[in-house]
Amino acid sequence: MLYHSTQDKSKSVSSAQAIAQGISKDGGLFVPESFPKLSLVDLDTMLSKSYQQRAKYIIGQFLTDFSQKEISDCVDNAYTVEKFGGDNPAPISTVTFNGDEVNLLELWHGPTCAFKDMALQILPHFLTKSLQKVGGGKDAVILVATSGDTGKAALEGFRDVDHTKIIVFYPVNGVSAMQKHQMNTQEGDNVYVCAINGNFDDAQTAVKKIFTDPETAAILDENGMMFSSANSINWGRLLPQIVYYISAYCDMVNLGKVKLGEKINITVPTGNFGNILAAYYAFEMGLPVNKFICASNSNNVLTDFINTGVYDKNREFYTTVSPSMDILVSSNLERLLFIMSGENDAETKGYMDALKSEGRYEVSATIKEKISAMFYGGFADEQTTEKTIHDLYAQEHYLCDTHTAVAVAVCDEYIKKTGDKTPVVIASTASPYKFSKAVLSAVDGGKLPESEFDMVEKLNELTGAPVPAPLASLRGKKSRFFDVTDKEGMQAVVLGALGIDK
Repeated sequence: MLYHSTQDKSKSVSSAQAIAQGISKDGGLFVPESFPKLSLVDLDTMLSKSYQQRAKYIIGQFLTDFSQKEISDCVDNAYTVEKFGGDNPAPISTVTFNGDEVNLLELWHGPTCAFKDMALQILPHFLTKSLQKVGGGKDAVILVATSGDTGKAALEGFRDVDHTKIIVFYPVNGVSAMQKHQMNTQEGDNVYVCAINGNFDDAQTAVKKIFTDPETAAILDENGMMFSSANSINWGRLLPQIVYYISAYCDMVNLGKVKLGEKINITVPTGNFGNILAAYYAFEMGLPVNKFICASNSNNVLTDFINTGVYDKNREFYTTVSPSMDILVSSNLERLLFIMSGENDAETKGYMDALKSEGRYEVSATIKEKISAMFYGGFADEQTTEKTIHDLYAQEHYLCDTHTAVAVAVCDEYIKKTGDKTPVVIASTASPYKFSKAVLSAVDGGKLPESEFDMVEKLNELTGAPVPAPLASLRGKKSRFFDVTDKEGMQAVVLGALGIDK
């Protein structure tokens, strides 16, 4: 299995090179040259397998330059009972919301209590093995822009991993208090965290620019280093996310929710489009899916794109109670456009160039028709998000976070609008305790305690929902990182954190 760039498919690289490099030198994203196919026989065989066994099989179809033992080592070290609290790191909880049954795929049982753990606990193992194959003895510098959850999950995943250094940038006023505390208290000798004056899009754009800057790359090379990424632009980050959708389908069959071969709908709250793209990639492999329901918050650029074919980031940016979705530049959408254009790299590059120069693009009628056939776009504003948290708890005594609430609300809207009763899986992306202020306010409506951890305590007393140990242990933990920079200063921060004098 080889990989090429969405913006220049004339050159191919191995999976190890794609993972180690993170992003193509032309600025495009690495995609597999083809998708391995899953038959119903394959799915039937996986029904009796554990999550880990399913992961080994699926990952092995894509990482053909890794040995079976290497893949087994990666999976066995990532998805442990100690890290995820059980044999299945992605269990399903079934609830009834406003009269319709929905199945919540809980992706937040890992060490940082967010879905990013599902990929970022295994990515460091992918990367270290990739560097052994193609790294030429260099250390990897992991550069991350985060809207909240990726940062902590990446820091925890790469903490003290040999021959790696990780630098995380987050918007100073664009993450929850718990997310900020998680990052700024991070332990490890190879980690560094810095806030930026700006939003996530500012951080992501600057990181991508640093990544593809030849001068910076040359400086790192002179110092025995190379850039790589833990964001979902890295193939090694996206691949593990495909696994949990296929595994969820197997669990739905085992639970009697669908018969083998019957289609499901998948609803995903997303800003950067990576999580729902992974579901679509599972469909490309053969997963029976009827509709992908793309759920946005007030930053509804994806909703408008799916409904109109016009992607336009020239709009007001909102800071919401679901900050991990506060994104106007959805980097992984590029990969979908590449597929929908018939793998036309020139056309894909044209859209990305227009986004850079004009902040907008309009796809062809053919692409719009293909996307409309498979995707439904909807969004939930702040009031709807908070009402959904309240109503789901009132109806089912089930506590969800702000991002999952966006997905539940949009899924409910879709069902009511279309009458589609296809069994649905909703990606539940974070513990409610990561956003305790908004969740407590939605559930209780009374006066809030002053501190974040007092809010956690009150929410626990009110609902009885257990507080994840990784979050409870943060109380009283001292911050290590306090730096804030403008986006123009991020390159200097990177070099400084690496101890390099330019």
